[in-house]
Amino acid sequence: MNALSHFSINQMTVKQLSLPSLVEACVNLAVPAVGLWREPVAEYGLEAAAKLVRDAGLTVTSLCRGGFLTALEPDARTLALADNRAAIDEAATLGTDTLVLVSGGLPPGSRDLVAARERIADALSELAPYAGERGVRLAIEPLHPMFASDRCVVSTLAQALDLAERFPTDQVGVVVDTYHIWWDDTAPAAVARAGGSGRIHSFQLADWVTPLPAGVLNGRGQLGDGAVDLRAWRELVEAAGWTGFIEVELFNDGLWARDGVGVLEETAGRYLDCVFR
Repeated sequence: MNALSHFSINQMTVKQLSLPSLVEACVNLAVPAVGLWREPVAEYGLEAAAKLVRDAGLTVTSLCRGGFLTALEPDARTLALADNRAAIDEAATLGTDTLVLVSGGLPPGSRDLVAARERIADALSELAPYAGERGVRLAIEPLHPMFASDRCVVSTLAQALDLAERFPTDQVGVVVDTYHIWWDDTAPAAVARAGGSGRIHSFQLADWVTPLPAGVLNGRGQLGDGAVDLRAWRELVEAAGWTGFIEVELFNDGLWARDGVGVLEETAGRYLDCVFR
């Protein structure tokens, strides 16, 4: 068996590579799967991107991202719903069954986290059936609490599950991302809860390094460089029933400044060393 048989590289980890270069590198390094992002896919062309990865024999493990569903203004909510329907259609065209959702932060002038989460549920009531009809699952990703005000009012895996469990399992689930939930001592129980109901729709890895860079969005550490016990998280998620791909998603200015193929090769090696050995 290929030692990398469950390894997926998220496109953002090596965003300096064009999509054709990424696909070529994956084939050459026996990387079987990729997680794609909407913007570079659109730049290359949706149908062309779908053909490129399909012809290369790569699995598309996820598409990032949908979401941003917390707006108060009716026009903004209408636009958000339309954009998410488009993202669902794009996921279906690319052949992935998972669209990652970053739910959205607090609207300007609001401090009501509970109401913002309810607006996410309201949006999902429209989007979940649409996704289900197209064979796409919506995967709610909780983000670290430092992003709650501006990017994602869903901060814990339990909060994500509280939303997901209002809908059928094959329509809405969650993302387990070590970068965002490694600190939470309630997360192991939430992983078991998610696994028991089939709600784990994506498993992503990144490390937590300190001190955080000035631009915290780009502070995800290379595997093995930080505080996260990646092997323990892999064992925890597998114990909950996960048998799918493990996607490495790194936002890191230092990695982006390097040769992309070299970063991919290094990441694959770190995946083996830090997650399995």
